[in-house]
Amino acid sequence: MNTPQGAATPKPPRNLRWLALFPLFVVLPPTHLVAIPAFARKYKVSCSLCHAPFPRLSAFGEQFAANGFEFARGEPPRDTIATGDPSLRLQGPVPFAVRMDAYLLTLAQKGEKVVGPDLQTPWLMKILSGGQVADGVSYYLYFFLSERGEVAGLEDAYVQFSDVAGTGVDLIVGQFQVSDPLFKRELRLEYEDYQLYRARIGNVRADMTYERGLFASFSPWENGDAALMVVNGRGLSAAGANRQYDTDRAKNIFVRYSHTAGPLRLGGFLYAGQEKSGGLTDRHLSFGPDLTLSLGEKTEVNAQYLRRTDSNPFFLRTCSAGDPRCGAGSRDPFQVRTEGLMVEVHVFPQGPDGKWALSGLYNSVESNREALSLRSGEQGFLRSYESVSAVATYLLARNLKLSGEVGYDTRLERARLVMGVVTAF
Repeated sequence: MNTPQGAATPKPPRNLRWLALFPLFVVLPPTHLVAIPAFARKYKVSCSLCHAPFPRLSAFGEQFAANGFEFARGEPPRDTIATGDPSLRLQGPVPFAVRMDAYLLTLAQKGEKVVGPDLQTPWLMKILSGGQVADGVSYYLYFFLSERGEVAGLEDAYVQFSDVAGTGVDLIVGQFQVSDPLFKRELRLEYEDYQLYRARIGNVRADMTYERGLFASFSPWENGDAALMVVNGRGLSAAGANRQYDTDRAKNIFVRYSHTAGPLRLGGFLYAGQEKSGGLTDRHLSFGPDLTLSLGEKTEVNAQYLRRTDSNPFFLRTCSAGDPRCGAGSRDPFQVRTEGLMVEVHVFPQGPDGKWALSGLYNSVESNREALSLRSGEQGFLRSYESVSAVATYLLARNLKLSGEVGYDTRLERARLVMGVVTAF
């Protein structure tokens, strides 16, 4: 999650040379919901049935989530109260779970003394809940009791309608991440984030993290998965004085299709929208391929490429020479172009059910001028960000793990060491 801090000047951006390797890589089937320990209590099974290792989902966990937290759609209700009303499916004990992450972080930057160690204990703590509301209807939410030392509130919070009217379409209404059908940030094993999803350009609020809206998914044919979202495009900002979340009539649209062929899953997405400010409009468009390649049970490679254009992300009326926000003299002086690449590799020496997991993550995001914000402590806008990370995870128990991660920011020439403990119960 941590990225550049301080006023150090990034090096000039380089081309995304890793893009040449993109055909060698590939996404897990779309997963909208996350399994939590409350479900293990409900079904009296091990957490390993759905996680490999936690929070990463196994194939069974993905299907369980897609079923709306049931082993099979239409199964007899469990842990419900017999009210005598056939139209009421009322859960007995409301399912709750707790997750806590705690870290010890140390930074070392070229030409500077070591910073830290910083005791991030805890770094986050959240309460999670999910289950059935009615036949074919489920909910999921989590509340941050503490995130980076503050009460952050709700992030994921939605209701899912499964197989609406027998059409095969699943519909989610609420708060979710635009990137959920691609790679789910909440399921990653690394401390380092998937930065291309977090990137905001100029003063535009739209990125590929949390939004409010509608999310439909379905399988039009065997081995094919499609997704459609309609969202506000304002993130999770609070309602205005008029008690409305959105500030204009336009909505952001996200579409995606992916197809599986043996061990390879290949997909592509498009995300488009606009935002208004001070009578001016920015129109943004993002698109790119994503893929997952499973090399047996012990190795998995994931990759995502993203290209984004913004017509006027700083909402400028004029463009003057020397203004870093615009490209004076260019054909499109207000336009900003951004590229991002994420490559992730997982290795499970003892198989997905073993105690050890090794992961590597490469991040690269760059714009054609200083317009990039990752919202992680950097001062001012960046032109580029690039990092590599490697993490080893060891399970002390199915719901308790230790991790050690090393990372390097190639622009600031800064190294990072993170030791962590994560538990859920």
